[in-house]
Amino acid sequence: MSISSMTGFARSSASAGNYNWTWEIRSVNGKGLDMRVRIPSGFDALDLPARNAISKMFKRGNISLSLNVSHNQEQAGYRVNHDLLKQLIEVMKTVEADVPGANAPSVDGLMGLRGVIEPVEEAESEEEKENAHAQMLASLQEALTDMASNRSAEGQRMEAVLKGHVDEIQDLCQKAEACAAVQPEAIKERLLRQLKAVMADLPELDHERISQEAAIIMTKADIREELDRLKAHIEGARDLLKAGSPCGRKLDFLCQEFNREANTLCSKSQDVDLTRIGLNLKAVIEQFREQVQNIE
Repeated sequence: MSISSMTGFARSSASAGNYNWTWEIRSVNGKGLDMRVRIPSGFDALDLPARNAISKMFKRGNISLSLNVSHNQEQAGYRVNHDLLKQLIEVMKTVEADVPGANAPSVDGLMGLRGVIEPVEEAESEEEKENAHAQMLASLQEALTDMASNRSAEGQRMEAVLKGHVDEIQDLCQKAEACAAVQPEAIKERLLRQLKAVMADLPELDHERISQEAAIIMTKADIREELDRLKAHIEGARDLLKAGSPCGRKLDFLCQEFNREANTLCSKSQDVDLTRIGLNLKAVIEQFREQVQNIE
């Protein structure tokens, strides 16, 4: 199973009975699964099934879904909205009383106002409505499947980039491990030199204090523990990429662990070459983290 991106777009249009409709779905990065569903009035029964369909298909991402519906049936006729017409006439009487000389509206003017004349549509049976809803949900599933394919294709392209970053992190770890400054002989030589400096400045120090100073210097100089943890994180990242989505959150946490070890390595470094390797390591880890933010 390959990894998937959290960005994608899909559209699905169809028609049945008295309706034409179009579903549009967009997805961008998100910490969890956040859905925004816009369903037109009269089709509220589709809201919950649409949300359930999204949650079954995706685990992460800010997803926006909209449904646009139009009628394709011919109008059966028109009717006058008498309640609205009466309200308008009463309002005009008030206006004439407040504004002397105001001309009364003509019949044509009143009839031309929005809502006074309404189209009359043929009544739709419950069976016809349920059938239309079922076909709309089937069309939605097509859009969701299409977007899942788009997210998967984008994820495959990102997977190659992420694996390249992991390989680069491993290469830098190997360079740090081979660096002359971290070899036992170099550490021993540096330790002896620093101990001599301490003894020269403070000749009255006892053996216990010298042992403490030596232990502190050795701890600061030894980066083997950090390199071992970095190697373990590299294997963990490869296992997650191999397992596929959803793995974005785990990879994001792993980036924090990568960065922690890289920071410790840089703080322990007492060599220019090792410091340079540590800084390059932090840069690659940051590039890896930026890509991980888009993984489901």
